[in-house]
Amino acid sequence: MTKRTRKSDAQLKRDIEDELIWDTRVKEAEIGVELKDGIVTLTGTVDSWTERMAAQEAAHRVDGIHDVANDIRVRVVGARERTDTDIAKAVRHALQWDVLVPDERIESTVSKGVVTLEGTVELWNQHDDASRAVRNLAGVGEVRNLIKVAPRKVAPQLVREAIEGALKRHAEHAGKHVEVIIEDDEVILKGEVPSWSEAHAIIGAVKGTPGVRGVRNMIGVHE
Repeated sequence: MTKRTRKSDAQLKRDIEDELIWDTRVKEAEIGVELKDGIVTLTGTVDSWTERMAAQEAAHRVDGIHDVANDIRVRVVGARERTDTDIAKAVRHALQWDVLVPDERIESTVSKGVVTLEGTVELWNQHDDASRAVRNLAGVGEVRNLIKVAPRKVAPQLVREAIEGALKRHAEHAGKHVEVIIEDDEVILKGEVPSWSEAHAIIGAVKGTPGVRGVRNMIGVHE
């Protein structure tokens, strides 16, 4: 088997810039890409938290990229600017309207466009879905998710079986190379997979498993 040639920083930088152009959620002209020793730093200013995170995801999708530092700032100016009270109302409505979010268990605080979410939910997916529900709202400059996950007690063996079943359904090939360790309701994932998208699929499958309080991702992406 022929070993793949490692891409140069210059080639990786071009690939990231092309990926930013391809992603319609991102205005690539507003984002700077710096790359040194395989570490990507994203800079610039964008109009929303969603665009900031979309740029980060785009960089991670590039083959050969393992580490990304996201220094992109979010500006909220002009007609789109909202008061913290306006944003707080919009956040509550977004949480209430999202059927995947137990809104009655979540509190929000808004300060200078920064939304902080707190509370306790049973599933890790509910933790992530709460962020997703509010990050696209106009005026939101940042989302800080401090929601705790306190799952109902499930026997570790049942959790393991559920995770293994999910990996077979969502990431069967890559899942064979991942070790699943369960410690006090926390799942530790170890191993290597060929791409960031496959690692993301594995993490997503685990987060949706009842009984999981947290996920520690130690999966490596090999070229």
